[in-house]
Amino acid sequence: MFSLTAAWMGRVTYGPGYRLQTRLLELRKADRIEDTLLLLEHDHVFTHGRRGTDTHILAGRNGLNGHAVPVIETDRGGETTYHGPGQLVAYPIISIRQLSIGPVAYVRLLEEVTLQLLRDHGISGHRVVGNTGVWVGGEPGDKVAEGVAPRGRKIAAIGVRVSGGVAMHGIALNIAVDTAMFSDIVPCGMPGLDVTSMEVELGQVPSIQDVGWQWADVFAGILCYELSRTPESEIWALRNEAAATFV
Repeated sequence: MFSLTAAWMGRVTYGPGYRLQTRLLELRKADRIEDTLLLLEHDHVFTHGRRGTDTHILAGRNGLNGHAVPVIETDRGGETTYHGPGQLVAYPIISIRQLSIGPVAYVRLLEEVTLQLLRDHGISGHRVVGNTGVWVGGEPGDKVAEGVAPRGRKIAAIGVRVSGGVAMHGIALNIAVDTAMFSDIVPCGMPGLDVTSMEVELGQVPSIQDVGWQWADVFAGILCYELSRTPESEIWALRNEAAATFV
């Protein structure tokens, strides 16, 4: 059984959070730490994945419907998305090579973890063929007709990067996020995409931290990890150790 260290990081600005991930990635590639899972919320930010472009920012980089939101280029897969308060972000920094999982299978696994978690909360989610992530309702773009389920609404987005057999980035699950923020972008490169949250689907707001730990438990269970919780301060200390080692 492999070990997984997980930490609830609280609210983390995207830039420092990204730099923390990259330091942990280098430590994991050097086998100096075990697999690690970061659970957190981000401050308001729009991020471009490797296929994201400024055409996916509907008002350009300024004047986003009155929102002062930074736009950041990242090295994850996927296109453009929004992160912000009320959204659970799970960043597993794990050796998928050690687990004998390929990148595509790993993305499917992140979807499955999220689908199981949603089922535990009474939400029926599903995949959409040809589109990464987790959805509720029908297919995206389906017309709403009498007696037919409403068209698909995306509740979780996924984007990863794999380097030296180690994965970083991960999944963003909408819990109580302001879904109106997605109207400032073309989310996941899909114009007119409907976005939802656990709050919208359930009519109540689950604890983001509790949902984060539930996600960690499901993730560890599927991969047969021995899960241990560690303080946020210890994770930042690992970043400082890495900074002294890796230039």
